[in-house]
Amino acid sequence: MRLSIVTINRNNAVGLEKTMRSVAGQTLKEFEYIVVDGASTDGSVEIIQKLEPEFAHLKWVSERDAGIYNAMNKGLRMATGDYIQILNSADCLAAPEVTERMLEALEAAGNPSIFYGNMVKCFPDGHQVVDKGFAGQDITLLGMFTGTLNHDPAYLRRDLFERYGYYDESLKIVSDWKWYLQAIILGGEKPYYVDMDVTLFDMTGISETNKELDQAERKQVLEQLFPKAILSDYERFAFPMQQIKRLQRHPWAYKVFWFLERCLFKKEKRQRRKNNVSKVE
Repeated sequence: MRLSIVTINRNNAVGLEKTMRSVAGQTLKEFEYIVVDGASTDGSVEIIQKLEPEFAHLKWVSERDAGIYNAMNKGLRMATGDYIQILNSADCLAAPEVTERMLEALEAAGNPSIFYGNMVKCFPDGHQVVDKGFAGQDITLLGMFTGTLNHDPAYLRRDLFERYGYYDESLKIVSDWKWYLQAIILGGEKPYYVDMDVTLFDMTGISETNKELDQAERKQVLEQLFPKAILSDYERFAFPMQQIKRLQRHPWAYKVFWFLERCLFKKEKRQRRKNNVSKVE
């Protein structure tokens, strides 16, 4: 099997049906679909049973789990495809032909270990924003320090989980980010990008509380994976470096910034020389 798509769900029957119908409606049928349900009591199991005949290759389980990443790891261990896509309940594939097109593009790219496209963020008020992630740019520690690679529109080669381990189940929000750090930054895996809208991501439920937990867990992971000497510089200079990168996208603004920086530096240099001369005298 070339691809396994994994969906996790818990008491979100409406979202699950939306997700499953988008997967069942794909023009390509030869992929494995896995649904991991967390012992839902809202009719989710009935949704799975109702839609089961629409899939050529469906595996599913409904049992209690220990959290989102525990459920994801269950799905990963059930998968037999060369590549895995994680498409959580309430999120959808962007178009009926997207799986077929992605697998064709994957072959054309030479079957890289990590292959990703665009994630369309769908907000409760109806507006949408296309998130292209790194859009093919080199992914560095600076980029991952504050950002991440979206997992919904990514195809991950299954053997990577044997090499870098499964998702850390002690984390609540950023375990996929930690896994990317291990695979891309520390492991040297080279993601390949295709400019294609792959998934529709449901932004309902994103809250400030989640953002606070996100930052706390990120700090915990960084301290676990990197020496303090490296992190000290990133904590001090990551934001200014990001500002400079944004300025570089606007040449006129960057030239003004560069000119002012040079002027101030030369002024400081002259002042230091003056002070040194005064001390000698």
